[in-house]
Amino acid sequence: EEAAAAAPSAGFRLTAVRREPAVRLQHGASGLEPLAWSEDHRVSVSTARSIAVLEQLSDVHSGGQDMVIHRTAVPAPAAACLLKVGPKKEVAECKEKFASSVDPTVSQTFMLDRVFNPEGKSLTPMRGFKYSSWSPLGCDANGRCLLAALTMDNRLTIHANLNRLQWVQLVDLTELYGERLFEAGYKLCKADTPCGELGDFPEFQRRHSMQAPVRMEWSGICTTQQVKHNNECRDVGSVLLAVLFENGNIAVWQFQLPFLGKESITSCNTIESGISSPSVLSWWEYEHNNRKMSGLIVGSAYGPVKILPVNLKAVKGYFTLRQPVVLWQEMDQLPVHSIKCIPLYHPYQKCSCSLVVAARGPYVFWCLLLISKAGLNVHNSHVTGLHSLPIVSMTADKQNGTVYTCSSDGKVRQLIPIFTDVALKFEHQLIKLSEVFGSVRTHGIAVSPCGAYLAVITTEGMVNGLHPVNKNYQVQFVTLKTFEEAAAQLLESSVQNLFRQVDLTDLVRWKILKDKHIPQFLQEALDKKIESCGSTYFWRFKLFLLRILYQSMQKAPSEATWRPSHEDAKILISDSPGMGSTEDDQEEGTSKQASKQSLCDTGKGVDLDDTAEDSLHQSSDTGGREPMEEKLLEIQAQIEAVEMHLTREHMKRVLGEVYLHTWITENTSIPTRGVCDFLMSDDGYDDRTARVLIGHILKKMNKQTFPEHCSLCKEILPFTDRKQAVCSNGHIWLRCFLTYQSCQSVVYRRCLLHDSIARHPTPEDPEWIKRLLQGPCTFCDSPVF
Repeated sequence: EEAAAAAPSAGFRLTAVRREPAVRLQHGASGLEPLAWSEDHRVSVSTARSIAVLEQLSDVHSGGQDMVIHRTAVPAPAAACLLKVGPKKEVAECKEKFASSVDPTVSQTFMLDRVFNPEGKSLTPMRGFKYSSWSPLGCDANGRCLLAALTMDNRLTIHANLNRLQWVQLVDLTELYGERLFEAGYKLCKADTPCGELGDFPEFQRRHSMQAPVRMEWSGICTTQQVKHNNECRDVGSVLLAVLFENGNIAVWQFQLPFLGKESITSCNTIESGISSPSVLSWWEYEHNNRKMSGLIVGSAYGPVKILPVNLKAVKGYFTLRQPVVLWQEMDQLPVHSIKCIPLYHPYQKCSCSLVVAARGPYVFWCLLLISKAGLNVHNSHVTGLHSLPIVSMTADKQNGTVYTCSSDGKVRQLIPIFTDVALKFEHQLIKLSEVFGSVRTHGIAVSPCGAYLAVITTEGMVNGLHPVNKNYQVQFVTLKTFEEAAAQLLESSVQNLFRQVDLTDLVRWKILKDKHIPQFLQEALDKKIESCGSTYFWRFKLFLLRILYQSMQKAPSEATWRPSHEDAKILISDSPGMGSTEDDQEEGTSKQASKQSLCDTGKGVDLDDTAEDSLHQSSDTGGREPMEEKLLEIQAQIEAVEMHLTREHMKRVLGEVYLHTWITENTSIPTRGVCDFLMSDDGYDDRTARVLIGHILKKMNKQTFPEHCSLCKEILPFTDRKQAVCSNGHIWLRCFLTYQSCQSVVYRRCLLHDSIARHPTPEDPEWIKRLLQGPCTFCDSPVF
């Protein structure tokens, strides 16, 4: 192992550092590959009673150095799942017949098979989850990921987290598929021979195995064409979910996006794989000369691996294989435990290629797929000598092709593919988790979307040669990148979205909070990007850095902010100036005022603003406090300047939409005149694009104003502040940050980091306003709920 650890070159050295906090699970991990990390930074952990979901946030309002994690759960269904194999009465009679059969091969097989008897009876009931899989980003109503969950008793459901606190089951696919098979007489096609009687034990087994899921995997988002009533075609997003069954069949469900439930199901086709005892499934998606190829990679418990063609009807630009491609055909009894397919670019062949990696026992099987003029080239081999025990979990960083494998003894291997003239080789190194966490056993790993963190499920390892009495399951985090690597990746990002790179921004946040300053190289590189590129992404990145720097200089409150004050603070709250001036104050004003009240003496009538400033500094010496006050004021001024720049850029976008989509501006409810006046009110703001656009809009308005009116007193709502509108009678309405309309309803939406608020779309809104309301936060890129 020491020789293998010394094998990689110095350029690939990895220093793993523990990242707090460790999240303790309420129940033990269950199933194969119990850990999965979604594209929108949520970690799902399959346990014996629920799926624990840990959402990683890069919170700019928190000064704590620990990772910020929001925790929810998808509970396991209370009732056992009984597969539909025939009429209820007939099924009950058959079960009684098989259980009391004099043939022990029938009775014992029936009684011990958990597919037939999921509720247990004499055996313990099947509780918990077998597997979970995240969809791509942009599939639910909020534009985030859906969660497909498979329970131990073969119930396959799809869940969405629409309000951030509660998971909602959208559809039960096991029930739907059972009904389809029942209506078709348990035949896959009309040409099939008639099936036997349910009373025959082989037929009873066949009907169960053809609808007992083993694994399920999501495809990437593809585009389908939908014909409207006037015969026009419009592009509609769709996603596929492939479900592998015990008998080797694969059901491919097609869902229209956003997925809302049963009504969003477009089709369901069944493919026969021909693989006995299938164990794992993965999508193969390959792009060659603007032609997209697709297929399904299936692995067997006996060893073989092959790609099956998938014909996608009505999907634009997709093609498939003419016949199955065998990647590994030996029946060597090494079960395929996990398969990952990674798209890469071949530097020597100057084209895209696919790297398929499979965990087979303690070995890693790899296959390089490359399309050339001669056809499909397949190179395959095994990487041996990685682990002394079978691989229990495997994960891959799809951005650079790095693969991570782990065995139960707490040893993780990092495999880095290196291209050669012929195919490729792997540089690998050992990560001993015992050096990071102490003696542990590992049950699953998952890498974050941008490769910054590795999540690990651990329990206590052996101490002094003895096993622990109790097992405490924890999800722990390890850094895989340095701060410099994360910052460079954020600066050169092709995604240009802070929310989609939360794991990288969290590393940057951690560094700034520890050092209490922004490194000089990052400041200079960011300023150069802002000067040379007009993208608002770099302005949002700058705003993020300034906010973290501001938080790092704040003094932690001496008391917990949630603890109520024992003193009466009613007079102080009512007399405080500017109460409710921002959306954060309006939502959390009571708790903030209570925490400020606990820091000052109410008998002296100290002003709240002075108290807040005093809480930032440790010493009462004015000489030592002034430089810190000046620094904080300077950072606050920079934050406001960057926020104003981002606001103006978004206002220009909104005005552009107004100009393009309205013949006369009376047709829009957006306060066009107010936004124009707000942009032109600052003499120091000189943007030729904005002036030209405003000139065209004012010409179209023809001296008309179309002001907004307060719904309580019908007075005009002037546009003097981007955050709120106040009428002459003092009624305050918050403004939508996406359209700058006043939110005059009881409910509204907030972005994930509570930066801004937005109104809900209404049926009378035109399509372009609904499209504006689907946008992310203009300050932090996070979605709006």
